[in-house]
Amino acid sequence: MKSYSIYSRKIHLWFLLSSVIAMIIAIFLMPSFRPIELSGYTMYVVTLNGESVGTVSSEEEAQSDLIEARRKVASGSDDLICVSADLSCTGRNVLWGTVDRHSDVVNAMADILDKDKDSTLTRCFTLKIGSYMAALASRDDIRQLLSDVSARYDTENQYLVSLVPDTDRQLGCLTAKISTAKEQEVENQKTSRLPIAGINEELDDVLITAEPEVTPDFDDYNLGITSMDFGKKIEIAESYLPASQIRSVSDVESEVLKDSEQKQVVEVKAGDTLSQIAENYGLSMDDLLAMNTNYEDENAVIRVGDLITVTVPEPELPVDYTKDEYYEEDYNEDTVYIDNDSWYTTKTEVVQEPSTGHRRVIAEVSYENDTQTGSKILKQQVMTAAVPMIVERGTQTPPTYIWPVSGGYVSSGFGARSAPKKGASTYHKGIDIACSVGTAVMASNGGTVSSAGWQSGYGYVVYIDHGNGVQTRYGHLSKILVSVGEHVSQGERIALSGNTGNSTGPHCHFEIRINGEAVNPLNYLN
Repeated sequence: MKSYSIYSRKIHLWFLLSSVIAMIIAIFLMPSFRPIELSGYTMYVVTLNGESVGTVSSEEEAQSDLIEARRKVASGSDDLICVSADLSCTGRNVLWGTVDRHSDVVNAMADILDKDKDSTLTRCFTLKIGSYMAALASRDDIRQLLSDVSARYDTENQYLVSLVPDTDRQLGCLTAKISTAKEQEVENQKTSRLPIAGINEELDDVLITAEPEVTPDFDDYNLGITSMDFGKKIEIAESYLPASQIRSVSDVESEVLKDSEQKQVVEVKAGDTLSQIAENYGLSMDDLLAMNTNYEDENAVIRVGDLITVTVPEPELPVDYTKDEYYEEDYNEDTVYIDNDSWYTTKTEVVQEPSTGHRRVIAEVSYENDTQTGSKILKQQVMTAAVPMIVERGTQTPPTYIWPVSGGYVSSGFGARSAPKKGASTYHKGIDIACSVGTAVMASNGGTVSSAGWQSGYGYVVYIDHGNGVQTRYGHLSKILVSVGEHVSQGERIALSGNTGNSTGPHCHFEIRINGEAVNPLNYLN
């Protein structure tokens, strides 16, 4: 009985030992088992963008799985995909354990990447017009957009828009070209045909040279558009952008045709007034004065040649074109002037009264969009000749004095006053014309510069002698533009206003002295 018990225990021990050995062998043969190593971690828990994706045997395996997941996400689209991928591997040491299947980890990563896509970058084309930029889906869209814009003026559809390489750029950019279908055909023939050589070339040259010049008649002109181009530089480049940034043709078209206010500088011409300039450009007087702070109000003095800032409506994409036009009109000849050196410029006399003529005309008229920008008569037939006005006029400058600056106002008058600053005289020997530093100062009358430089109290000052004991002085200048002994004409720029010397603010001090005695300039200014 005892021997049986001993034998039975041996059998149990051998069974247990065999089971343990078999289990150990099975564990070591399992592909997902990670044996204990003497150093490092036995397995890694992987997270992507903060979400768990499984357990792998090494960090290298996690990186390899991420690359495969990226390929899987990208394979579903022909576009470039922008996606963030924050991969994290946390190492662990375990006696034994299992890792996740490779395909499960890759699929989990792909799901997270697909969910966290920042954007899909789509192939498109960026259109740049000056500072304006917009992305459209294709070159055909851009060509359609530009064709729609040009067609607003080319109502007979004579002109075509093509996209051609931009020779001004080293990189692969395109630009737009407008030409007739015939011009495009000729251009294509030039690039495809063989060059003319030998006797054929000489004969062609002789025929061209021998062709007689014929003056066209009215019926020989083809009326309508003769040339067309875009008024701003156009650049087109291939891009990759999120689909949300790609615009439709209609949206971009509405933007490039919309007028925006652009500042321009115009030169004052004879007869102009501030109120007339404001009206010409559709501005209120307050807006015009706000852009030209040198003028106090609409009655401020302006002179021919002054520069005035205005705003004008201008589309993002203007179209410049010329048209041959026929019309009949009443016309006037330019006034003919006869100079009389013995008269002052204030005296004129009409020698011949004008009369209006009538003519028929073929003219080349230039436009920017719907606004005429110029005209050149190509042919005319006078039906009734116009008679010009003939005016005799004086050339001598009269002994009068003009306002010495553009704009400005009297901030301190002539005569007795309370001294505005220590060292200043209580008797003002001129007038102060308030104006910003740098305003042009003109000679009030023609004469010779007798002093030009620094003088105590005046700061930078210019004296001009006009003959017959008359002298004008211009003080507190920021810059002198003439030198002693130089002859200046009435209205000629001699300096820039400033705030030098004994001055309380930017202005031009102006004096008139007769035989050395200061007089009130306001009694002499014209």
